[in-house]
Amino acid sequence: MYRILKQEGRAKRGEFQTVHGVIQTPVFMNVGTVAAIKGAVSTEDLKQIGTQVELSNTYHLHVRPGDAVIKKLGGLHKFMVWDKPILTDSGGFQVFSLAGLRKIKEEGVYFQSHVDGRRIFMGPEESMQIQSNLASTIAMAFDECPSSKADREYVTASVERTTRWLARCKSEMKRLNGLEDTINKQQMLFGINQGAVFADIRREHAKRISEFDLDGYAIGGLAVGETHQEMYYILEETVPYLPVDKPTYLMGVGTPANILEGVERGVDFFDCVYPTRNGRHGHLYTRFGKINLFNAKYELDDAPIEEGCGCPACRTYSRAYIRHLLKAKEMLGMRLCVLHNLYFYNHLMEEIRNALDENRFGEYKKQMLESMKIL
Repeated sequence: MYRILKQEGRAKRGEFQTVHGVIQTPVFMNVGTVAAIKGAVSTEDLKQIGTQVELSNTYHLHVRPGDAVIKKLGGLHKFMVWDKPILTDSGGFQVFSLAGLRKIKEEGVYFQSHVDGRRIFMGPEESMQIQSNLASTIAMAFDECPSSKADREYVTASVERTTRWLARCKSEMKRLNGLEDTINKQQMLFGINQGAVFADIRREHAKRISEFDLDGYAIGGLAVGETHQEMYYILEETVPYLPVDKPTYLMGVGTPANILEGVERGVDFFDCVYPTRNGRHGHLYTRFGKINLFNAKYELDDAPIEEGCGCPACRTYSRAYIRHLLKAKEMLGMRLCVLHNLYFYNHLMEEIRNALDENRFGEYKKQMLESMKIL
Protein backbone atom coordinates (compact mmCIF):
# COMPACT_ATOMS: atom_id res chain seq x y z
CA MET A 1 0.00 0.00 0.00
CA TYR A 2 1.24 3.48 -0.94
CA ARG A 3 0.37 6.51 1.16
CA ILE A 4 1.18 10.14 0.33
CA LEU A 5 2.31 12.02 3.44
CA LYS A 6 3.01 15.43 1.89
CA GLN A 7 2.85 17.11 -1.53
CA GLU A 8 4.62 20.19 -2.82
CA GLY A 9 3.43 20.90 -6.34
CA ARG A 10 3.75 17.55 -8.09
CA ALA A 11 6.52 16.39 -5.74
CA LYS A 12 5.34 13.61 -3.42
CA ARG A 13 6.58 12.43 -0.03
CA GLY A 14 5.23 8.98 0.68
CA GLU A 15 5.46 5.57 2.31
CA PHE A 16 5.17 2.29 0.46
CA GLN A 17 4.24 -0.74 2.56
CA THR A 18 5.70 -4.06 1.37
CA VAL A 19 6.03 -7.56 2.76
CA HIS A 20 9.73 -6.79 3.41
CA GLY A 21 9.20 -3.46 5.16
CA VAL A 22 8.13 0.13 4.58
CA ILE A 23 9.92 2.15 1.89
CA GLN A 24 10.17 5.88 2.55
CA THR A 25 9.85 7.78 -0.73
CA PRO A 26 11.35 9.40 -2.73
CA VAL A 27 13.95 6.65 -2.72
CA PHE A 28 17.09 5.70 -4.64
CA MET A 29 17.51 1.94 -5.18
CA ASN A 30 21.10 0.68 -4.97
CA VAL A 31 21.89 -1.45 -8.02
CA GLY A 32 23.19 -4.97 -7.43
CA THR A 33 22.75 -6.45 -10.90
CA VAL A 34 23.87 -10.00 -10.07
CA ALA A 35 22.79 -9.89 -6.38
CA ALA A 36 25.91 -7.92 -5.43
CA ILE A 37 26.88 -4.25 -5.51
CA LYS A 38 29.95 -3.91 -7.72
CA GLY A 39 32.94 -2.74 -5.68
CA ALA A 40 33.00 -5.38 -2.91
CA VAL A 41 30.07 -3.87 -1.02
CA SER A 42 28.28 -6.24 1.37
CA THR A 43 24.69 -6.22 2.56
CA GLU A 44 25.96 -5.10 5.98
CA ASP A 45 27.55 -2.14 4.21
CA LEU A 46 24.24 -1.35 2.50
CA LYS A 47 22.48 -1.12 5.85
CA GLN A 48 25.26 1.08 7.25
CA ILE A 49 24.99 3.59 4.39
CA GLY A 50 21.20 3.86 4.60
CA THR A 51 20.05 1.68 1.70
CA GLN A 52 16.30 1.05 1.65
CA VAL A 53 15.92 -1.00 -1.55
CA GLU A 54 18.33 -3.21 -3.49
CA LEU A 55 17.76 -3.81 -7.21
CA SER A 56 18.79 -6.95 -9.08
CA ASN A 57 18.49 -8.09 -12.68
CA THR A 58 16.20 -10.91 -13.83
CA TYR A 59 18.05 -11.73 -17.05
CA HIS A 60 21.52 -11.81 -15.47
CA LEU A 61 20.44 -13.96 -12.51
CA HIS A 62 18.60 -16.31 -14.87
CA VAL A 63 21.83 -16.78 -16.83
CA ARG A 64 24.01 -17.13 -13.73
CA PRO A 65 23.61 -18.81 -11.23
CA GLY A 66 20.07 -19.60 -12.45
CA ASP A 67 16.78 -18.60 -10.82
CA ALA A 68 15.99 -22.28 -10.07
CA VAL A 69 19.19 -22.44 -8.00
CA ILE A 70 18.23 -19.30 -6.08
CA LYS A 71 14.73 -20.67 -5.43
CA LYS A 72 16.21 -23.91 -4.02
CA LEU A 73 18.33 -21.76 -1.70
CA GLY A 74 15.26 -19.94 -0.37
CA GLY A 75 14.99 -16.93 -2.69
CA LEU A 76 17.05 -13.84 -3.32
CA HIS A 77 16.67 -12.34 0.17
CA LYS A 78 18.06 -15.45 1.83
CA PHE A 79 20.66 -15.98 -0.93
CA MET A 80 22.26 -12.55 -0.54
CA VAL A 81 21.39 -12.15 3.18
CA TRP A 82 19.25 -9.02 2.77
CA ASP A 83 15.99 -8.62 4.68
CA LYS A 84 14.79 -5.33 3.18
CA PRO A 85 12.90 -4.78 -0.09
CA ILE A 86 14.34 -5.98 -3.41
CA LEU A 87 13.10 -4.89 -6.83
CA THR A 88 13.92 -7.09 -9.81
CA ASP A 89 13.80 -5.63 -13.28
CA SER A 90 12.15 -7.85 -15.85
CA GLY A 91 14.87 -8.46 -18.40
CA GLY A 92 13.10 -6.01 -20.70
CA PHE A 93 16.01 -3.58 -20.73
CA GLN A 94 18.22 -6.35 -22.12
CA VAL A 95 15.88 -6.36 -25.12
CA PHE A 96 17.39 -2.91 -25.73
CA SER A 97 20.96 -3.30 -24.45
CA LEU A 98 21.62 -6.71 -26.07
CA ALA A 99 20.22 -5.62 -29.42
CA GLY A 100 22.83 -7.63 -31.32
CA LEU A 101 22.00 -10.82 -29.42
CA ARG A 102 18.17 -10.91 -29.57
CA LYS A 103 15.13 -11.30 -31.79
CA ILE A 104 11.75 -9.87 -30.74
CA LYS A 105 8.55 -11.82 -31.50
CA GLU A 106 4.96 -11.50 -30.23
CA GLU A 107 5.48 -14.47 -27.89
CA GLY A 108 8.61 -12.91 -26.38
CA VAL A 109 12.31 -12.41 -27.05
CA TYR A 110 14.93 -14.90 -28.15
CA PHE A 111 18.33 -14.09 -26.64
CA GLN A 112 21.80 -15.36 -27.14
CA SER A 113 23.44 -15.49 -23.71
CA HIS A 114 26.20 -12.92 -23.33
CA VAL A 115 28.01 -15.41 -21.06
CA ASP A 116 28.18 -18.66 -23.04
CA GLY A 117 26.19 -18.00 -26.23
CA ARG A 118 23.38 -20.45 -25.42
CA ARG A 119 19.90 -19.71 -26.72
CA ILE A 120 17.43 -18.24 -24.21
CA PHE A 121 13.75 -17.43 -24.63
CA MET A 122 12.04 -14.93 -22.36
CA GLY A 123 8.45 -13.77 -22.67
CA PRO A 124 6.07 -12.22 -20.13
CA GLU A 125 5.31 -15.57 -18.49
CA GLU A 126 8.96 -16.61 -18.31
CA SER A 127 9.97 -13.25 -16.82
CA MET A 128 7.29 -13.54 -14.14
CA GLN A 129 8.32 -17.14 -13.40
CA ILE A 130 11.97 -16.17 -13.01
CA GLN A 131 11.08 -13.22 -10.75
CA SER A 132 8.76 -15.45 -8.72
CA ASN A 133 11.64 -17.91 -8.25
CA LEU A 134 13.84 -15.01 -7.13
CA ALA A 135 11.00 -14.02 -4.73
CA SER A 136 11.72 -10.30 -4.99
CA THR A 137 9.49 -7.78 -3.25
CA ILE A 138 8.61 -5.96 -6.48
CA ALA A 139 8.66 -7.54 -9.94
CA MET A 140 8.74 -5.45 -13.09
CA ALA A 141 6.54 -6.28 -16.07
CA PHE A 142 8.28 -7.57 -19.19
CA ASP A 143 8.45 -4.85 -21.84
CA GLU A 144 10.40 -3.67 -24.83
CA CYS A 145 12.49 -0.53 -24.39
CA PRO A 146 12.61 1.08 -27.86
CA SER A 147 15.50 3.36 -28.74
CA SER A 148 14.91 7.09 -28.29
CA LYS A 149 15.91 7.36 -31.96
CA ALA A 150 13.29 4.83 -33.18
CA ASP A 151 10.69 6.11 -35.65
CA ARG A 152 7.05 6.69 -34.72
CA GLU A 153 5.73 3.63 -36.53
CA TYR A 154 8.12 1.29 -34.73
CA VAL A 155 7.48 2.88 -31.33
CA THR A 156 3.69 2.65 -31.77
CA ALA A 157 3.83 -1.09 -32.57
CA SER A 158 6.33 -1.70 -29.74
CA VAL A 159 4.18 0.07 -27.14
CA GLU A 160 1.07 -1.85 -28.21
CA ARG A 161 2.98 -5.12 -27.81
CA THR A 162 4.28 -4.00 -24.38
CA THR A 163 0.64 -3.43 -23.33
CA ARG A 164 -0.34 -6.92 -24.48
CA TRP A 165 2.67 -8.31 -22.61
CA LEU A 166 1.57 -6.45 -19.45
CA ALA A 167 -1.80 -8.22 -19.49
CA ARG A 168 0.04 -11.56 -19.72
CA CYS A 169 2.39 -10.55 -16.88
CA LYS A 170 -0.50 -9.63 -14.57
CA SER A 171 -2.32 -12.88 -15.29
CA GLU A 172 0.80 -15.00 -14.76
CA MET A 173 1.77 -13.23 -11.55
CA LYS A 174 -1.70 -13.85 -10.12
CA ARG A 175 -1.31 -17.54 -10.96
CA LEU A 176 2.19 -17.75 -9.47
CA ASN A 177 1.25 -15.95 -6.24
CA GLY A 178 -1.43 -18.60 -5.71
CA LEU A 179 0.92 -21.59 -5.97
CA GLU A 180 1.78 -23.55 -2.86
CA ASP A 181 5.56 -23.55 -3.42
CA THR A 182 5.85 -19.82 -4.25
CA ILE A 183 8.24 -18.22 -1.75
CA ASN A 184 6.77 -14.69 -1.82
CA LYS A 185 3.03 -14.94 -2.37
CA GLN A 186 2.73 -11.15 -1.90
CA GLN A 187 5.05 -10.22 -4.75
CA MET A 188 4.05 -6.89 -6.28
CA LEU A 189 3.92 -5.96 -9.97
CA PHE A 190 4.90 -2.62 -11.53
CA GLY A 191 3.93 -1.83 -15.13
CA ILE A 192 6.19 0.17 -17.45
CA ASN A 193 5.28 3.17 -19.59
CA GLN A 194 7.10 3.39 -22.93
CA GLY A 195 6.88 5.63 -25.99
CA ALA A 196 10.40 6.96 -26.65
CA VAL A 197 10.24 10.78 -26.98
CA PHE A 198 6.71 10.90 -28.44
CA ALA A 199 4.68 12.69 -25.77
CA ASP A 200 1.29 11.71 -27.19
CA ILE A 201 2.23 8.00 -27.31
CA ARG A 202 3.52 8.26 -23.74
CA ARG A 203 0.31 9.89 -22.52
CA GLU A 204 -1.96 7.34 -24.18
CA HIS A 205 0.15 4.44 -22.90
CA ALA A 206 0.08 5.89 -19.37
CA LYS A 207 -3.72 6.04 -19.50
CA ARG A 208 -3.94 2.49 -20.84
CA ILE A 209 -1.66 0.84 -18.27
CA SER A 210 -3.29 2.79 -15.42
CA GLU A 211 -6.41 0.71 -16.11
CA PHE A 212 -4.55 -2.43 -14.99
CA ASP A 213 -4.66 -1.26 -11.34
CA LEU A 214 -1.10 -2.39 -10.56
CA ASP A 215 0.99 -1.86 -7.42
CA GLY A 216 3.11 0.82 -9.10
CA TYR A 217 4.10 2.30 -12.45
CA ALA A 218 7.48 2.92 -14.04
CA ILE A 219 8.58 5.21 -16.82
CA GLY A 220 11.10 3.33 -18.94
CA GLY A 221 13.03 4.11 -22.09
CA LEU A 222 14.57 7.37 -20.85
CA ALA A 223 18.26 8.13 -20.28
CA VAL A 224 18.95 6.06 -23.41
CA GLY A 225 20.19 8.79 -25.72
CA GLU A 226 17.75 11.69 -25.44
CA THR A 227 18.77 15.03 -23.88
CA HIS A 228 18.01 15.86 -20.24
CA GLN A 229 15.53 18.49 -21.39
CA GLU A 230 13.70 15.91 -23.54
CA MET A 231 13.56 13.60 -20.52
CA TYR A 232 12.12 16.32 -18.28
CA TYR A 233 9.54 17.22 -20.93
CA ILE A 234 8.43 13.58 -21.25
CA LEU A 235 8.08 13.36 -17.46
CA GLU A 236 5.96 16.52 -17.41
CA GLU A 237 3.74 15.10 -20.15
CA THR A 238 3.48 11.55 -18.77
CA VAL A 239 3.44 11.52 -14.95
CA PRO A 240 0.07 13.36 -14.65
CA TYR A 241 -1.58 10.47 -16.53
CA LEU A 242 -0.29 7.81 -14.11
CA PRO A 243 -2.18 7.15 -10.84
CA VAL A 244 -1.10 9.68 -8.22
CA ASP A 245 -2.00 7.19 -5.48
CA LYS A 246 0.56 4.65 -6.71
CA PRO A 247 4.36 5.00 -6.69
CA THR A 248 6.03 6.26 -9.88
CA TYR A 249 9.46 4.86 -10.79
CA LEU A 250 11.85 6.51 -13.28
CA MET A 251 14.03 3.65 -14.50
CA GLY A 252 17.80 3.99 -14.87
CA VAL A 253 18.01 7.65 -13.86
CA GLY A 254 20.35 9.24 -12.98
CA THR A 255 22.55 12.11 -11.86
CA PRO A 256 21.77 13.99 -8.64
CA ALA A 257 20.35 16.81 -10.79
CA ASN A 258 18.16 14.31 -12.70
CA ILE A 259 16.81 13.03 -9.38
CA LEU A 260 15.97 16.50 -8.07
CA GLU A 261 14.21 17.34 -11.35
CA GLY A 262 12.42 13.97 -11.31
CA VAL A 263 11.14 14.42 -7.75
CA GLU A 264 9.78 17.86 -8.68
CA ARG A 265 7.83 16.18 -11.50
CA GLY A 266 6.26 13.52 -9.26
CA VAL A 267 8.73 10.59 -9.31
CA ASP A 268 9.07 8.36 -6.22
CA PHE A 269 11.62 5.67 -7.16
CA PHE A 270 14.99 5.99 -8.92
CA ASP A 271 17.88 3.67 -9.76
CA CYS A 272 21.12 4.14 -11.65
CA VAL A 273 24.57 2.55 -11.96
CA TYR A 274 26.29 5.99 -11.90
CA PRO A 275 27.32 6.02 -8.22
CA THR A 276 28.87 2.54 -8.37
CA ARG A 277 30.32 2.76 -11.89
CA ASN A 278 31.78 6.23 -11.38
CA GLY A 279 33.04 5.30 -7.93
CA ARG A 280 35.03 2.38 -9.32
CA HIS A 281 36.82 4.88 -11.58
CA GLY A 282 37.56 7.40 -8.83
CA HIS A 283 34.78 9.83 -9.81
CA LEU A 284 33.08 10.98 -6.61
CA TYR A 285 29.92 12.95 -5.90
CA THR A 286 29.93 15.77 -3.36
CA ARG A 287 27.53 18.60 -2.68
CA PHE A 288 30.13 20.93 -4.21
CA GLY A 289 30.49 19.08 -7.50
CA LYS A 290 32.05 15.89 -8.82
CA ILE A 291 35.74 15.22 -8.19
CA ASN A 292 38.19 12.85 -9.92
CA LEU A 293 40.65 11.39 -7.44
CA PHE A 294 43.07 10.49 -10.22
CA ASN A 295 43.85 14.21 -10.62
CA ALA A 296 47.36 15.02 -9.43
CA LYS A 297 46.13 17.80 -7.11
CA TYR A 298 44.86 15.15 -4.68
CA GLU A 299 48.24 13.41 -4.27
CA LEU A 300 49.04 15.27 -1.02
CA ASP A 301 45.44 16.05 -0.02
CA ASP A 302 44.87 14.75 3.52
CA ALA A 303 41.21 15.91 3.65
CA PRO A 304 38.33 13.43 3.38
CA ILE A 305 36.46 13.09 0.07
CA GLU A 306 33.89 15.52 1.48
CA GLU A 307 34.14 17.43 4.76
CA GLY A 308 31.26 16.55 7.07
CA CYS A 309 30.27 13.39 5.17
CA GLY A 310 29.38 10.48 7.47
CA CYS A 311 30.25 7.65 5.05
CA PRO A 312 32.79 4.95 6.05
CA ALA A 313 35.40 6.39 3.66
CA CYS A 314 35.16 10.01 4.80
CA ARG A 315 35.08 9.16 8.50
CA THR A 316 38.52 7.56 8.31
CA TYR A 317 40.52 8.02 5.11
CA SER A 318 42.07 10.87 3.12
CA ARG A 319 41.77 11.69 -0.56
CA ALA A 320 45.51 11.08 -0.89
CA TYR A 321 45.28 7.56 0.53
CA ILE A 322 42.23 6.56 -1.52
CA ARG A 323 43.91 8.00 -4.64
CA HIS A 324 46.97 5.86 -3.90
CA LEU A 325 44.79 2.75 -3.56
CA LEU A 326 43.10 3.44 -6.88
CA LYS A 327 46.39 4.00 -8.69
CA ALA A 328 47.79 0.82 -7.11
CA LYS A 329 44.65 -1.01 -8.29
CA GLU A 330 43.85 -2.10 -4.73
CA MET A 331 40.19 -3.15 -4.43
CA LEU A 332 39.87 -1.21 -1.18
CA GLY A 333 40.12 2.02 -3.17
CA MET A 334 37.15 1.09 -5.38
CA ARG A 335 35.19 -0.14 -2.38
CA LEU A 336 35.65 3.11 -0.43
CA CYS A 337 34.69 5.22 -3.45
CA VAL A 338 31.55 3.17 -4.13
CA LEU A 339 30.55 3.35 -0.46
CA HIS A 340 30.95 7.13 -0.52
CA ASN A 341 28.90 7.57 -3.70
CA LEU A 342 26.06 5.32 -2.52
CA TYR A 343 26.04 7.06 0.85
CA PHE A 344 25.87 10.40 -0.99
CA TYR A 345 22.87 9.25 -3.06
CA ASN A 346 21.05 7.67 -0.09
CA HIS A 347 21.70 10.76 2.04
CA LEU A 348 20.55 13.03 -0.82
CA MET A 349 17.22 11.17 -0.83
CA GLU A 350 16.94 11.53 2.95
CA GLU A 351 17.49 15.28 2.63
CA ILE A 352 14.88 15.45 -0.16
CA ARG A 353 12.36 13.63 2.07
CA ASN A 354 13.12 15.98 4.97
CA ALA A 355 12.70 19.02 2.72
CA LEU A 356 9.32 17.71 1.51
CA ASP A 357 8.27 17.02 5.12
CA GLU A 358 9.08 20.65 5.93
CA ASN A 359 7.49 22.16 2.77
CA ARG A 360 10.81 23.55 1.51
CA PHE A 361 11.68 21.23 -1.38
CA GLY A 362 11.70 24.02 -3.99
CA GLU A 363 14.21 25.99 -1.93
CA TYR A 364 16.30 22.86 -1.24
CA LYS A 365 16.39 21.88 -4.93
CA LYS A 366 17.56 25.37 -5.98
CA GLN A 367 20.23 25.42 -3.28
CA MET A 368 21.54 21.94 -4.18
CA LEU A 369 21.66 22.58 -7.92
CA GLU A 370 23.62 25.78 -7.32
CA SER A 371 25.93 24.05 -4.85
CA MET A 372 26.62 20.98 -7.01
CA LYS A 373 27.19 23.17 -10.09
CA ILE A 374 27.95 20.49 -12.68
CA LEU A 375 26.26 17.36 -11.34
